[in-house]
Amino acid sequence: MKDFSYITSSDPAFIEGLYQDFLKNPESVDTELKKFFEGFDFAISSHAVNGNGTATAAVKPAAAADIDWMREIRVYRLILGYRNKGHLIAKTNPIRERKDRGANLDLGFFGLSEDDLDKTYNAGNLIGLGATTLRNILTHLQNCYASHVGIEFKYISDQKRVDWLTNEMERKFTNPLPIEKKKRILEKLNEGVMFEKFLHTKYIGQKRFSLEGGETTIAALDAIINIAAEYDVHEVVIGMAHRGRLNILANIMGKTYAQIFSEFEGTAKLDQTMGSGDVKYHMGYGSEITTTGGKSVHLKLMPNPSHLEAVDPVVVGFARAKADILYQSDFDKILPILIHGDASLAGQGIVYEVIQMSDLDGYYTGGTLHFVINNQIGFTTDFEDARSSDYCTSLAATVHAPVLHVNGDDPEAVIKCVEIATRYRQEFNNDIFIDMVCYRRHGHNEGDDPKFTQPILYGLIEKHPNPREVYTSYLIENGEADAAEMAKDMEKKFWAGLQERLDEVKQHPLPYTYQPPEIAWKSLRKATETDFDRSPVTAISEANFKKVFNAMMTWPQGFTPIKKIEKILQDKVKLFNTENKVDWATGELMAYGTLLLDGNDVRMSGQDVQRGTFSHRHAVLRDENTDKYYNRLSNIEGAKGQFRIYNSLLSEYGVLGFEYGYAMANPNGLVLWEAQFGDFCNGAQTMIDQFVAAGEQKWNRMNGVVLLLPHGYEGQGPEHSSARMERFLQMCAELNLIITNITMAANFFHAMRRQLAWPFRKPLVNFSPKANLRHPGSYSSLSEFTSGGFKEVIEDNFATDAAQVKKVLLCSGKLYFDLAEKQLKDNRKDVAIIRLEQIYPLPVKQLESLYKKYNKSVWFWVQEEPLNMGAASFLQTNLKQLNYGVISRNASASTATGYSKVHKQEQDEIIETAFSI
Repeated sequence: MKDFSYITSSDPAFIEGLYQDFLKNPESVDTELKKFFEGFDFAISSHAVNGNGTATAAVKPAAAADIDWMREIRVYRLILGYRNKGHLIAKTNPIRERKDRGANLDLGFFGLSEDDLDKTYNAGNLIGLGATTLRNILTHLQNCYASHVGIEFKYISDQKRVDWLTNEMERKFTNPLPIEKKKRILEKLNEGVMFEKFLHTKYIGQKRFSLEGGETTIAALDAIINIAAEYDVHEVVIGMAHRGRLNILANIMGKTYAQIFSEFEGTAKLDQTMGSGDVKYHMGYGSEITTTGGKSVHLKLMPNPSHLEAVDPVVVGFARAKADILYQSDFDKILPILIHGDASLAGQGIVYEVIQMSDLDGYYTGGTLHFVINNQIGFTTDFEDARSSDYCTSLAATVHAPVLHVNGDDPEAVIKCVEIATRYRQEFNNDIFIDMVCYRRHGHNEGDDPKFTQPILYGLIEKHPNPREVYTSYLIENGEADAAEMAKDMEKKFWAGLQERLDEVKQHPLPYTYQPPEIAWKSLRKATETDFDRSPVTAISEANFKKVFNAMMTWPQGFTPIKKIEKILQDKVKLFNTENKVDWATGELMAYGTLLLDGNDVRMSGQDVQRGTFSHRHAVLRDENTDKYYNRLSNIEGAKGQFRIYNSLLSEYGVLGFEYGYAMANPNGLVLWEAQFGDFCNGAQTMIDQFVAAGEQKWNRMNGVVLLLPHGYEGQGPEHSSARMERFLQMCAELNLIITNITMAANFFHAMRRQLAWPFRKPLVNFSPKANLRHPGSYSSLSEFTSGGFKEVIEDNFATDAAQVKKVLLCSGKLYFDLAEKQLKDNRKDVAIIRLEQIYPLPVKQLESLYKKYNKSVWFWVQEEPLNMGAASFLQTNLKQLNYGVISRNASASTATGYSKVHKQEQDEIIETAFSI
């Protein structure tokens, strides 16, 4: 939005000339100037309509030549000034005066003075008032843009969105709420405050991360859900941290006091069938509520760790999956809500990653509604130390998301804001933020004394009434007679309700209807140790193999693939036709294609996954003439599943979180995230530690997400060699993960199909090949796809006489090919090489059987990683049934050397030692 200050210093004839240009061709002038002139044309019409919808006689216009353009432009600049910067002076802080941020909205800044206040201006037409006095214009602008609400939207380039928001603020926002809505607001405030008072009375000193000071959140969420349902939303998915979570569980999700407080008192029946649980303010919940309009809405509150904002990508991934599975990708049907704290929103980089996903094809959810409980402090850190930007929401501008800043002590303003936000999301399917400025009555937790660090602020808070008291007083003192009477009645109900809760009057849990994906989850069971003795059969018929293979190797008529890619695919066909074998990339796509044929969906994302970092996958082809895409798994005859594959933004944390959330929603889909190099997965360490490795144990939530982490020592240096296998293995316990390091195309095929064949779900982390993607030794024959299943251990097929074997080299992954090459070259029939394809859960019984078979041999675990990395430490701790030595690189602080000569020397030494020791 422009302020046209340059025009006010120009000659009036210049403006007159622009007006004449507008009359000839309205599109020839600037958009904002066009609106200005349109306002005059409106004034010149026989009647104008004011903001309340009543006709007023228009001021008889002077001839265009007689209009004092300069005076009108000054008022127009004032209007634009309030639209642009009114938020800087809005009274959004319920506790203290706001900082002066140099809004420059005084009359003098626009060349106006108090002498002009009672003069009439046609510019009033622009804000729905008709020709009126400057005083009326100024009062209206202050009510719209600088009262208890301030809106930021000047950075939005889409004029339709700007016009919609302008209309909402200038023509509708000041309209009073009906008495029914006021009553609903007070009901929800009563519930929110009652909950906190109950806890404070009954569980003194216990951590609960109360919502006190921000109880208007309850009324706000209630309004969002009610208005969303009227706009055809069927499901709402909420992600939030611990502040206010218990209150939301009780008063939005419908969890009964008895259910919540049995957790406080330790009397809850613990469901430890899948884990040891988490603290009460981290657990998730699902419910089905009936809105004020009689609509049924499914609500989901995602489980979360203490790591602030970590749940954000999980929520949007879950919402996207639900939209894809249940609502045929109609994003209007499901609304993700992220509830942020001000400090974490400004400080946690994951928020930026999630914001950047908002309009990308692979991660689009139809817009997320962001609600900020802005209590102006982070633990003990003042907001001035928590960010450099004016607002905690300033990153919203990066994706042109509007922000409504609102005073949390004005519940009516908050409800108007969230209703605007919900309708905006449904209208434009974009993100929007509500920044509710409030306060935190206690310390970070209830045992913390905030006066240690903020004595003045907490002196003010101590004396400040809660939002319920503020609103009740407002209605009694300023409301109409019926509103005042209602407030007095609700006051009595509040205290009666609180006494009921203290007297433990029984509440009834809400009924719940399971959705299809939830029914599918309920059909699964917990895994047991015996499930991992042998893998299930995951073979396919030869007919299905050929059906998928042929579909993958052809493309539509008129599509012209890039010649080099066409040659690559022709070579794959030739390999199959002449040797009955397929390479790694073909085996991988065969797994996905046959899952589609089984009726399952497959989703994959990550950096450059369509082609593959190492130019091996080519799942999506490009037409060399038109640049159009072709998905090679999109035309398999009879396949009911869909293959969705997306190149991701350059993010690990956010994208893995999204895929984890997607997999959480759909047990019958295979969901994969591939790192560009496995080394970069530590950018997603929070997600791996808190969700992937521990989610089932903490929250009783299974998840089958697959991580593909390119791993292997090929002389590419310390950032392109290791996916840090040791870290994953260190987290392995209680059957929480599957860790594989696979060498054969068919074995990878079976591993992927096994993910959905099991009667349970587990995250799979595969340390995948790089250079060996094209190694002939990784090729597999047709028969390996049409029989059997995944092989946890692969025996040596060169040293076939066990009696001759004096040494057994147990290894995993890429190193096998280096060892096998030496074995073949030197014709070492006395050395057997056994591949450990699955490292966790350890196939102990299979290894013990082989140990007996080669009972006269010396055993060694051989790895290319340094001694303190890779699987060595894990095996020494967990594989005590075998007696073996370890051959590896020396322990190292860095994963690998950066010098290719040193790498070759070290690698040769490992191979040489393995055969000579």
